[in-house]
Amino acid sequence: MGHKYNNFNSYWPQRSVFWFEKGIHVVRIITLILLIGLVLMSWTIGLSGVARSDGSTNAFVTPEEHRVVFTTIGNFDDVKTYISDEIKNRGLVINNISYIGDMLERTGKDTGVGKQLYLKAEALEFCSAAVSRKMMEADPHNIVMCPYIIFIYVLPDESEKVYISYRRPVIKHASQDVAESLKAVEDLLQGIIKDAL
Repeated sequence: MGHKYNNFNSYWPQRSVFWFEKGIHVVRIITLILLIGLVLMSWTIGLSGVARSDGSTNAFVTPEEHRVVFTTIGNFDDVKTYISDEIKNRGLVINNISYIGDMLERTGKDTGVGKQLYLKAEALEFCSAAVSRKMMEADPHNIVMCPYIIFIYVLPDESEKVYISYRRPVIKHASQDVAESLKAVEDLLQGIIKDAL
């Protein structure tokens, strides 16, 4: 009996170690799966966060069909300057600045609608002769894609965030030439924002 009892007691510690090691193995597998999932998500989105020298960061927010939105922690005027400078650094001219936030605030008061939509909201309009020509050579009706516009805005309940967005130049069932010319437009818009931030 004593011999059997001793064997019985030594059995359970061994089993405990066995299941403990199994548990660690399972945790490692789950962690690896989660990491792979995060990597695949970042590849799907196609963009990752970027850190500025002043400590602010930006991240891709919405890879939607009709728009692309970035966000950064910072000051509206600084972000507007970064975007404006990047447009000019590419040899492009800002044709117009639309003060959308001011217009909505003013007309809201005139019409009796008091809800504030933006703390600040502006749109920078510009064009690229080279990119636009290729786009319109592919299809003259693509003139509706001009000018290119980058929107910069701050929401009332997120005063520390600045949003930067653009409308995606996308046409469903477009020919290869048209699709390639529109991709060049989006590459330009996306490149300006990414390099500015």
